[in-house]
Amino acid sequence: MDGQDRVVTIIGRNLWETGNDAGGEMSPPPPPPPPRVVICVGDVHGYISKLESLWANLQSALPPDAFATALVVFLGDYCDRGPSTREVIDFLLALPSRHPAQRHAFLCGNHDLAFAAFVGALPPPPDGTPFSSTWGEYIQNEENEGWYRGPGHEGMHCQGRRWGGIMKEKRNPKRGSSYMGSIYDARPTFESYGVAHGSPDLVKAVPEEHKKFLRELVWIHEEENVPIDTNEGQIICKLIAVHAGLERSIDLNEQFRILRTKDTKISKVAMLSGRQDVWNIPKDLAGKQTIVVSGHHGKLHIDGLRFVIDEGGGYADRPIAAIVFPSKELIRSTEGTSSQNRSRYHQEFGTARVHGPDSFALSGRGF
Repeated sequence: MDGQDRVVTIIGRNLWETGNDAGGEMSPPPPPPPPRVVICVGDVHGYISKLESLWANLQSALPPDAFATALVVFLGDYCDRGPSTREVIDFLLALPSRHPAQRHAFLCGNHDLAFAAFVGALPPPPDGTPFSSTWGEYIQNEENEGWYRGPGHEGMHCQGRRWGGIMKEKRNPKRGSSYMGSIYDARPTFESYGVAHGSPDLVKAVPEEHKKFLRELVWIHEEENVPIDTNEGQIICKLIAVHAGLERSIDLNEQFRILRTKDTKISKVAMLSGRQDVWNIPKDLAGKQTIVVSGHHGKLHIDGLRFVIDEGGGYADRPIAAIVFPSKELIRSTEGTSSQNRSRYHQEFGTARVHGPDSFALSGRGF
């Protein structure tokens, strides 16, 4: 059919090709769509005004299409310390209807696990082990931490009993402030639902949709084909999001089993509550182009593909931060703080410093 338009079918799709005496050339396929933006949001800790501010700053900072279709991973710890846990959960529950083209992943933090345990929203252990079996490992702390002993404690996970307890010591030396009721600073969460700290009435006060939200929180989110910008160009990685990090001394496959199955027979899940032992990427993932992103640690830190995004840490005067991939752009809440809401980090930021309300430094080094 020289000199005439003809239809060429390629892989089930019709493309128009224009021919001539010398032979036609097929039109090039359209370019692939840009990769979905991934946003990882640090710990909220009951600060609804900061969360609303951060969300507005994300929406204004990103191109409309990128924001509208983003994958948003919340890194956990929605409750405690701040005054508005109830409103925070309402905000998160409304996101799928407000932004139907986005995807949302809600990770479980150690505070959320304890909150869920107290109100009966913690999934039972997969093997049927009773929650009382979690007490023994930490029973020596029961008196000093004032574990909850009210109605329902007999069948409660130990972290729920700690969460609803009353600390004997009034001062938290690690935070330089007074405990808010329990070792988890849970009193503001009780009060956001209109009940006194440690009251069993919280079980009735928490709406069923909030309990369902707590029950369905994931312990790990794994995402394939996440792009990230580097000095050498953009690379494609797997992203693993877990509240505290991956433990260096526990078999990696066992950690994934615990996280994927939400094995609640464990007294204290290191990957949700650890500190130094979950700080780095495990050796088994080194060199495998895997991003590991967490909150939990009360600081910002980037070391290669290891991201810790928790600038707020539950402190009233610090902003909530979010990291955006592939650009590694940091977006902050600006409500109540004087810090800039946007900072871009490239791989040379071993010498870079990020100044927030407390001249908070971002540590890290490049690839």
